[in-house]
Amino acid sequence: MINRGIWALLGVSSLTVLACGGGGSHKDNDASLDPILVPPDTTAIDGAVAGPDDASVADAADDAGDMTSDGALSDAAFSEDAEANPDDGGALGDAGDTAPGCDADNGGLTLPRGFCASVFATGLGKARHLTVSPAGDVYVAIAGAANAGPSFIALRDEDMDGKADTKVSVGSVGGNGIAWAEDRLYFASNSQVFRYDTPNGTLAPTGDPLLLVTGLPDSPDHAAKSIVYAEHHVYVNIGSTSNSCQVQNRVLESPGIDPCPELATRAGVWKFAADWPEQRQVDGLRFATGSRNLNALARSGENGHLYAAQNGRDQLFENWPKLFSADDDQRLPGEGIFELNLHSDLGWPYCYFDPQAGKNVLAPEYGGDGEQVGRCANVATPSTWLPAHWAPLGMVFYEREQFPLHYRHGAFIATHGSRFAPSASTPLPGYNVVFIPFADGKPTAGYERFAEGFAGDGVPLPEAAQHRPVGVAVGPDGALFISDDQGGQVWRVVYRGP
Repeated sequence: MINRGIWALLGVSSLTVLACGGGGSHKDNDASLDPILVPPDTTAIDGAVAGPDDASVADAADDAGDMTSDGALSDAAFSEDAEANPDDGGALGDAGDTAPGCDADNGGLTLPRGFCASVFATGLGKARHLTVSPAGDVYVAIAGAANAGPSFIALRDEDMDGKADTKVSVGSVGGNGIAWAEDRLYFASNSQVFRYDTPNGTLAPTGDPLLLVTGLPDSPDHAAKSIVYAEHHVYVNIGSTSNSCQVQNRVLESPGIDPCPELATRAGVWKFAADWPEQRQVDGLRFATGSRNLNALARSGENGHLYAAQNGRDQLFENWPKLFSADDDQRLPGEGIFELNLHSDLGWPYCYFDPQAGKNVLAPEYGGDGEQVGRCANVATPSTWLPAHWAPLGMVFYEREQFPLHYRHGAFIATHGSRFAPSASTPLPGYNVVFIPFADGKPTAGYERFAEGFAGDGVPLPEAAQHRPVGVAVGPDGALFISDDQGGQVWRVVYRGP
C-alpha cells in the first residue's frame, strides 16, 4: 500500500474544464480550491476532503468570450469552411510524404484539401471512445451488455500501411470511456472504472484489471461514462438520468422538480484517485455540476486543462407546444462551449442557451417562456457553440506537428448526429467531425467542418445512417483516429500536403 503521506502530493492545481451545452463557466484558478483526494481513512495535510455534498457550488462567472458589446455572440462564433485557411502559414508536418497510404476514396470521407484517410479497422461492433499509446497501438472501447462482447479491442498496425493487422479483444463488460496514461489503460463501463497495466509497446494488458471505482449510477437517460486521466486522478462524466428533471421524464407539460435531486449524484463530473481500489462515488469529489451530459472530455496539451463537449436538452416543442414551434425545437438549445473550474455550475436543468438571442434563458419546466432569463442571469454564456442536437460525443486536442500549424492546440469534436432529418435547405445536422481553433486555452473562432460523409445517403436518420462518429484520438505520429458505433469502423486521417 502506498504511504499516506504521498497521497497528499497528488492534487491537480488550476484544473479547468470546457463544456458544450447550456450552462456557465468559472475563472477562479486558485489552486486551493482543488482539494487533494486522500483515502477514506486518512486526512489531507490541510484538512478533510470535500465530498460531493460538502462543496458549495460557486456562482457562474460572467465571462462570455467572443462577445459583442451588447452581449450577443459575434459572427466569429461560426466558421464552417475548413479549407478557407488549411495551413495558416504552417508547413507539412513531421510525417510528410512518408505517412502510410490512404484509401483511394478516403474511406468514404470528405476532408479538407491536403488531407486523406484510410479505414484503419472494421467489424468492431459499437466502437465508442478510443485512445492511442505512445507506441501507436489503438484501444477502442466497445459498448454492450455484460458478457455480450469485449470491453475494448486493441489494434496494431504491424506493417505501417495505415491499417490494423492485429486485433485483440479484452474483457467482457462493455463501456464507453477509455484512456491510456503512464503504462496503464483506464476503461469505464456504465457503472465502474478499471485500470489495466499495459506497458508501452505491449498490445494486450498484463494481468487482471484493478477495480478503481464501482457503484456509479447507470440508469438511463445517459448511462455511458467518459473518462480523462490527469495527474494521478481520473475524471468521470456522470450524465443526467432525464432530459430536464421533470416530474415525469419527457412528458407533455410535466413540471421540473425544484431543486433537482439528480444533481447530488448525476449531471456532473467526479474526480477520483487513480490508485485507490474500489472507490465509491462518495469517495470522489464532485468537480462540476449542472451538466446534462459531458460525454466528450479532453485534456489540452497546451495548458494541461480539461475540456468537454455536452449534449444539450431535447423536446422543447414536443413537451411545450404552447411556447415553442417545431422550428424552435430544431435550433434550440445551442451546444455551447464553456470553460469550467472546480464547483462550476452549467445551469442544467434550470437554464438552456439560445444562440440566436445570445443568452441563457429559463427552461419551461421552471416557469420559462422562451425569453425569460430569471435565475439564469448569472450563468455564463458560451465562448462558441455547435448547432442544436448535433450530439458531440468525443473531443481531442491536437498537439502534434503532422497537421498544418492552423490545427495546433485546437479541438477536434466528433458529433453523433441529430435526431432531426435535414431539409432540402439545411446541411446534414451533425454526423461529422468538426474542428475549433484555440489559442491560449480559448476558442479563436467557431467550428469548421473537418470530416464528413459518415452518414451516407440513407433515410430516415439516424436509423439509416451508415456510420456515426463517436470518438477521436491522436497518435504519436500525428494521425487523427475516428471511431464509429453504427458501422463499427475506425478511420485514420493524415495530412499529405496541398
